[in-house]
Amino acid sequence: MRYRYSRNSDGSISRSAQIWTKEEHKINNASVDPLAIYICEKLNKEGHETYIVGGAVRDLLLNKIPKDFDIASSATPARIKRIFNNSRVIGKRFRLVHVFFGNKIFEIATFRSIKADDSGNIFGTIEEDVQRRDFTMNALFYDPRKELVIDFVGGFADIRAKKIKPIIPLNRIFEEDPIRMVRAVKYAVISGFKMQFFLRHKIKKSAHGLKKISPSRLTEEISKILKSPRAGMIIPQLQTLGLYLYLQPRASKLISGSPDFARRYYRSFGKLTEENTKDGEEYAEAIAAGLKTLVRDYLDDNTDWSTASEDTYKTSFKLARKFVLPVNPPRIELSRAMRDLYAEHGIKINRWRCMDRNK
Repeated sequence: MRYRYSRNSDGSISRSAQIWTKEEHKINNASVDPLAIYICEKLNKEGHETYIVGGAVRDLLLNKIPKDFDIASSATPARIKRIFNNSRVIGKRFRLVHVFFGNKIFEIATFRSIKADDSGNIFGTIEEDVQRRDFTMNALFYDPRKELVIDFVGGFADIRAKKIKPIIPLNRIFEEDPIRMVRAVKYAVISGFKMQFFLRHKIKKSAHGLKKISPSRLTEEISKILKSPRAGMIIPQLQTLGLYLYLQPRASKLISGSPDFARRYYRSFGKLTEENTKDGEEYAEAIAAGLKTLVRDYLDDNTDWSTASEDTYKTSFKLARKFVLPVNPPRIELSRAMRDLYAEHGIKINRWRCMDRNK
């Protein structure tokens, strides 16, 4: 193991990070997308410190193939845009850059300052950036060129110990962004890591903070869960910790009030889990399957399928849309899910007619 040293505000030098070599971290670059390596190398050659970050590094250390490779760099968005003509700057609260290679998108974030807030873009150093990340397991930086893992917060040891440990103090982490509670549950289930008692207790006490999250962000998080091969395990945990009440309030109340509904609802998500393990499932297909699972048991209790027809579709659609609030999926996605659900009962819904009826 090596060490990284940084200059303090008083001019002194101190040890700031552990550096893990290939012999220690065992990451094989064959598991890293070559285009992610190319982006890092190109930005490095232009004089910008650049790394693969976050969940991709965590997955590589767990011998998993990451789905996405996010990148962090000292280069500003404007500079990245000039270096890659196949890119565009996105975001208002904090600008990011998407680099496109065909249908692949790589997201590059400039190191954030600890002074950054919602009012604008304040860029900083890698030492500052790591302090703005959520959990130690997601705060590692990988240099694919030198094949080194940079660890400022003990994340490497926490991954080995299978612990989920927050970086930001507990009195701030969920107050700053309540969605981190949902992600903590998701990380614990997907990775098999343990959430310590103090973290679970804090999540239970802070669950109500999700009330201030916009429907668009809640929809994004639910969509990620619905596409996960562990959806059937994530949702019961969200319910246990009091989070599901704010993601799917109507379903959560039915789960709490009816053991029969809870059993059927969780069984439906268990079947979805089996579907999500299929390789190569398209995005639209996965989302339709997930949305169908969200509403299936509720509609079964509120629909007479023996008399259902294309004429009853509009009523069922409205019931489903109201049931999944505050999650607000695109109408076309929910419509596809509903058509699939009707098809399971032998009722074919004309795609264009049903879109007209949903206006």
